[in-house]
Amino acid sequence: MTDVSVIGLGAMGTALAEAFLAKGLKVTVWNRTSGKAGALTAKGAVEAGTVQQAIAASKLVVACLLVYDTVYEAFEPAKTALADRTLVNLTNGTPAQARAMAEWTAKQGADYLDGGIMAVPPMIGQPEALILYSGSQQAFTAHEKALAALGTAQYLGSDAGLAPLHDIALLTAMYGLFSGVTHAFALTGSEKVPAETFLPMLTGWLGAVMTWLPDMARRIDSGDYRSDVVSNLEMQAAAFDNFITASEEQEVSPELIAPMFQLMKKAVAAGYGDADQASLVEMIRRPPEPQKEQATG
Repeated sequence: MTDVSVIGLGAMGTALAEAFLAKGLKVTVWNRTSGKAGALTAKGAVEAGTVQQAIAASKLVVACLLVYDTVYEAFEPAKTALADRTLVNLTNGTPAQARAMAEWTAKQGADYLDGGIMAVPPMIGQPEALILYSGSQQAFTAHEKALAALGTAQYLGSDAGLAPLHDIALLTAMYGLFSGVTHAFALTGSEKVPAETFLPMLTGWLGAVMTWLPDMARRIDSGDYRSDVVSNLEMQAAAFDNFITASEEQEVSPELIAPMFQLMKKAVAAGYGDADQASLVEMIRRPPEPQKEQATG
């Protein structure tokens, strides 16, 4: 177990520092604005006066700030202090931003791990909190025990962009689910059905739907969208029109579900009418670039 410095004391950064303290690590903290470290210092943390002092205090430096720009703003003035340290950036961002920061960190002579926190602050420190990491495998191996203080640590590979890629993919799946659930509650609520009354039926149905995901994943990986199809896209698109009409008749905006309808119609027009719904992934993937002809002679 190693000492750790936590940069950024918002709700999540504070939760990270508290989890490290709970595991007996020596924790140094720093925040861009003062006045947020009191509860942590009362539990044994050391508040650094400058970001340089915070970085110098530990070989493991964990950043949890608003966006990547604020990470650069915090660390740029103290970048020389990063030499021979590991920077773990748990700030939400994109794969491209993570790869750029990995290059910047390497120039400072430091190892880099990017992370995706699949949890809310109260979950930090519990096994249910999943933290995704990618970047330096050597750094992950060296600090895995300390990082386990935050929750279940899962290493995805040496490409720093993998953690934010998986983070965003998981979150988009969540928000897609919430979009449909929000619309469903609005529909039943239009007839005065309480959300809590409808909830057991909804959760039971969603649990059944989740059992379809393995087949969907198999079809996407294999490209087999047409064998053993039980509900093709042409039929689903025809039924989906009723979802839009019913919503409008109930004075519920269809804006949360309309994009799926448009995508289904696009797929049918593209010749996927007899295919499984999994084929919709082909409608949103970037088309492959045409192969260049090899020079002859």
